[in-house]
Amino acid sequence: MPLSLYELANETFTPMLRALSGILDKGAAHARAKKLAPTALPAERLAPDMYTLAKQVQLACSNARECVERLTGHPPKWFAENETTIDELKTHIAATIDYLASIPKRAFDAAEEKEIAIPLPDGDLAIVMNGTQFLRDWGIPHFYFHVVTAYDILRHNGVDIGKRDYLARVASYIRKR
Repeated sequence: MPLSLYELANETFTPMLRALSGILDKGAAHARAKKLAPTALPAERLAPDMYTLAKQVQLACSNARECVERLTGHPPKWFAENETTIDELKTHIAATIDYLASIPKRAFDAAEEKEIAIPLPDGDLAIVMNGTQFLRDWGIPHFYFHVVTAYDILRHNGVDIGKRDYLARVASYIRKR
């Protein structure tokens, strides 16, 4: 049975958002142990021209929501994106997971062939893809970019996390041989 866009989208975004929330838990514990202000880690970035940890988490969430909205035609669900603490970022992630769960599988019917156009800043051009191309070549890569960058910011700031934390969902596949 072929993989549906619903399964590919929701079964990618939701588990990775849960993993990101778990990684943020370790960031919060690290901040408490180091007696950092609650806003310290969310304000960190990898390079001066890159977004902060808070913005990376917000972008991961908004990329997941916007991808599903474009595929299903659901109206945009906007979040304030003004979080400055890890607890607030975790609340944002939880709200995103709840939102994704609220969109029924049937909303993805015919999403594979749906034309999706992303206007480019000059106004005359757009990136035009079908739903499958959009999810594969735009939605998932952008989502992972921001999740990985959030992970990297925490790791760069001394948070004790590793690949096991990032790939937390893989634990459900571990079996005795």
